[in-house]
Amino acid sequence: MIKVELQRVDDAFAFEAKDAANHIIKFDAAKEIGGNNSGVRPMQTLLMSLGSCSGIDIVSILKKQKQTINNFNIIIEGEREQGKEPSLWKYVKVVFKFDGNVDAEKARKACALSIDKYCSVAATLRAAGCTIEWEVEVNN
Repeated sequence: MIKVELQRVDDAFAFEAKDAANHIIKFDAAKEIGGNNSGVRPMQTLLMSLGSCSGIDIVSILKKQKQTINNFNIIIEGEREQGKEPSLWKYVKVVFKFDGNVDAEKARKACALSIDKYCSVAATLRAAGCTIEWEVEVNN
């Protein structure tokens, strides 16, 4: 079983989340609703988790294929449902950007495997009704 711990750190909405290895993420709410904007929003971390989950898959696949990645950026934009509580992600677009000696077709296949098969965060978002679109850019 995995365990994380959250501790409230101010008199508003700020929390620090810590995993078993003492890695910390700071969360907070927007000033418009009484937060201090001292950390990321919980729903933003879900997009960050999508990027890191998929990124780990992709790097693993491309390393096995002897691809040389000099730089790898992932840009994610999302749109949430309006007028609903809870307001879930309804649409997410992911752009995978590679620099290096990376074959574009291998990069596309690695991204497809991650988003469509291996990434648990992507599967979780899809199970909640989110549409995930993605594209790949390779600069050799």
